[in-house]
Amino acid sequence: MYGAGTKTRTRGSNIGINNRPQSKGEPEKNLWSSLLNGVASGKKLPEKNLLVLGGNAEHQRDFLETLDSDTSRRPQDRRRKKPPVANEFALGYTYQDVLDADQDDILARLSIYLLSESSPTFSALVKPLLTPKTIPETLVVILLDWADPWSWGRQLRDWVRFLKGILVSLDDGCKVVAEETMKEWQQRRRGATYEGASAATNDHAVNIPLGPGEWDDPLGLPICVACHGTEKIEALERDHGWREEEFDFALQYLRTVLLKHGSSLVFTSLSVPNSLPTLIHSSLGIHSLLKRQTLKHNVIDRDKVLVPPNWDSWGKIRVLREGFDVEGISSGWNVDIQLPPKPHPPQHSAEDANAASPSPSPPIRPFQRPPSPPLEGSVLSTYEANIPNPYKDRPSTFPPIGEHSS
Repeated sequence: MYGAGTKTRTRGSNIGINNRPQSKGEPEKNLWSSLLNGVASGKKLPEKNLLVLGGNAEHQRDFLETLDSDTSRRPQDRRRKKPPVANEFALGYTYQDVLDADQDDILARLSIYLLSESSPTFSALVKPLLTPKTIPETLVVILLDWADPWSWGRQLRDWVRFLKGILVSLDDGCKVVAEETMKEWQQRRRGATYEGASAATNDHAVNIPLGPGEWDDPLGLPICVACHGTEKIEALERDHGWREEEFDFALQYLRTVLLKHGSSLVFTSLSVPNSLPTLIHSSLGIHSLLKRQTLKHNVIDRDKVLVPPNWDSWGKIRVLREGFDVEGISSGWNVDIQLPPKPHPPQHSAEDANAASPSPSPPIRPFQRPPSPPLEGSVLSTYEANIPNPYKDRPSTFPPIGEHSS
C-alpha cells in the first residue's frame, strides 16, 4: 500500500519491508485501508444499456420523463437536476441513475441510446454498442405513439428488420453471447414473479415447453414495445370513431407478433401512473434492495396495458375477441420481417458513361424511403385495412393527434 511504502522510505533504506519492526498502530491502519478499499470497490455501479428505437425527439423525451417518474420521490429529489438529452441528430444519448426505494442509494447507471430512423444506414451507429460484454446488459425499447396507431404495423416491421440486419452482421463471439442471452430469457417461464422465484423454487422448477408462436424468432436482444401517449386515445374515439373492435384488433395484432420475439408490451402516459419503470428495470436485472416489485399483467384497461415477458400465449390472445386469426397473423409476420434483398450496383457500359444525360436527376431527400411493396402472404395489409389511416391521400397537412394549431 502507498502509505506503507512512504513510511519505509522515511525510516531509511537499511531496513527491509519484511523485517522492519511495526508500530502498534500499523495493523490497525492496514485494517482500515483494507476496509476503505473494499467499500470503494463496492460502490462501483452496475452499468446497464437501454436502446430506444423510434419516435421523434419530443416523443423520446416524453418517454424518458415517464421512465424517470416516481411518485414516491421526495420533493428535494424531484428538483434534482437531470442529465441533458442529446437526441436531435442521428444516435442520441443520455443516462439515468436508478435509485432505490429510499431514494438514497443508486442501484445502477442506465446508459440510454436513442435512434429515430430505421434506415439500415444507421445500423453502423448501433452495432459498436453490442459486444459480448454489453449484450447481456442491454434492453431494446421500440417506441410507438398513440398519435398514429395506423403506422404501428409498418413501424414495428421496419424496426424488427433493422435489428435482424444488425444481428446477422455481428461477429461470431457476439452471436454466441446473443444466442445464450435468448436461451436464458426463454427459460424464464410463466407463473413466478418477474424477479424470479426463490433459490429453493428454482431447484425444483419445471421447464415448461414453449407454446405455439412463442419465441419463434429471437432477435438476439430482449425487446420491449412501449406504446406511449394513451391520453390521445380519447381523440381517436371522438375524432376518428374508434370502437372496441379497433382497440382490440390493434392489441391482438401487437401481442401476436411480439410473442414471436419474446417481447413485452406496455402502454404508457405522462399523466397516468404506469408500470414502465418497473418493467424496464426488472428486464435489466435492476431490483430494489428494500421493496419487492412485481409486474401484474393487464390486458383490460386500454390505458394501462401490460404484457410481461413470457406471460402471453395464443389462447390468451384469442380470449380478448373472437374471430381473430392468430395463426394467420403469426405466420404472415414471418413474411413481413424478411430482410429485403440488397440492391445490386447498376452495370454501366462505356457508351452509357459517355452518353449525355438529358436532364439531371433530382436529389434524393434523406430519410425518405418509398414504402416497400406488399409481399405474398404479408399481414401488414391486414393491419392497415383494420386500422386505416384517416389522413391517407389527403393533400393538406394535418396536426398529429393531441396537438392543435393556433
